Parts: sequence; structure tokens; C-alpha cells
Amino acid sequence: MHIFLETERLILRRFAESDADDLFHLHNDPDVMRYLNGGKPTPREVIVDRTVPRFVSGGFYAAVERRSGDFLGWFHLRPAEGGPEEEPELGYRLHKAAWGRGYATEGSLALVDKAFTELGARRVFAQTMAVNLGSRRVMEKCGLRLVRTFRLDWPEPIEGSEHGEVEYELLRPDWEATRRG
Repeated sequence: MHIFLETERLILRRFAESDADDLFHLHNDPDVMRYLNGGKPTPREVIVDRTVPRFVSGGFYAAVERRSGDFLGWFHLRPAEGGPEEEPELGYRLHKAAWGRGYATEGSLALVDKAFTELGARRVFAQTMAVNLGSRRVMEKCGLRLVRTFRLDWPEPIEGSEHGEVEYELLRPDWEATRRG
């Protein structure tokens, strides 16, 4: 197992092809996918042929509960497509059973710290739909602040997309100030 990061309750490890079933179940929960595709199912062949290879290639980490070894979901910390290396995007997707238990915040805080201490980040950012209040709270708990609201051109608009998207960020000087304070 290639461990990327450990926290008090989580192990974040590199993905493997053997994670296809766990990803299939996660990406086929309508509640989990509500703010991503409106809750539509993802065919197994899409998970196996596209998602797993993308996740294995890097930047995505399987989130496993340390105590039980259960797959809770995933996190990512990687530059946006075409974006600068020193500005990684933070993301996460967890099973409903892990919601409201602090796992998203715990994993995100650890990744933010790793971005600034080890990966040379000057900025960490995250985006979500404006109506995704749970995800926005996680971003705020991690010290990210709202910097913009914007609109995406959804080919098939989903409920809430009319309110736009939001972007949060944490800059290195602000992260350093919280570490000193």
C-alpha cells in the first residue's frame, strides 16, 4: 500500500485498479453525486476504463478509515488542468456514512498543510456549486475563503446550477499567519 498521508483517523493512499468496485459504489450513490451530475448513475465501464486509470495516474487518494480499514471515499490535491503546479486544487468525495463526522475537514486540512509544507504551493483552491453548503463549510473550516462566484455552461443543467459555482482559496501568507497565530 502506497501511503501518501496519515491523519488521526484516516489513511490517504494511492489508488489501485483493485479500487474499481469501491469507486463504482461511491460514484453511483445519487446523494453523493447530487452536486456533480444530478445523481445520475455512472456505468461500470466508465469507472473501470476512465475513472480508475485517471485516479491511478496520480493526484487522487483513496481515503481509508485507519481503525476499520473501510473505504470512505477519496481526496485529490492536484493542479487544475492547464493550471500552475504551485496552485493545487483540493477536492473530496465521501460516502454518506462519513458525512458529518469531520473526515472531509480532517483530510482536507492535512492536504492543505502538505501542499504548503512539502509541495511548494503558493495557493490552494477548491470549487463547488454555490448550493453545496456542506462542502462550503468544509472549505471554510480549512481556512479557505470565498473569492468568486461564477457560472458554468452545464450541457445538462442540474438542480441548483442556476445559482452558480463558488471558488475558495487559501494563500501561503494567510496559511503561514494561521500557523504562527
